[in-house]
Amino acid sequence: MVVDDTAFMRSVLKNMIVEEFAYTVIEASTGKEAFETYKLERPDLTTMDITMPEVDGIAALKLIKSFDPQAKVMMCSAMGQKAMVIEALQFGAVDFIVKPFQKEKIVSTIRNQISK
Repeated sequence: MVVDDTAFMRSVLKNMIVEEFAYTVIEASTGKEAFETYKLERPDLTTMDITMPEVDGIAALKLIKSFDPQAKVMMCSAMGQKAMVIEALQFGAVDFIVKPFQKEKIVSTIRNQISK
């Protein structure tokens, strides 16, 4: 599942994942939608933007991890969000990717998580 409040960013990540892995990708545009979708779909891996309106990515991560402690959630952050990334890792995020996205980094990070 790809979670980001910006349609363009969801599209970029989704296209990379589909092209490289041929996975079905579901989308959510808010943290609340991410949690509700996670409960219904149980995706193998979730990429989660940190900064979103209403329910941010860290709050959504906490909800998902409380529902499913085995959930694999990778955080997406801009360069200036180091403290938030550290907080997300402390709450159970499995990894993070930095915006702007570099396809090689995304592919290797996803491949690493899927192989676990």
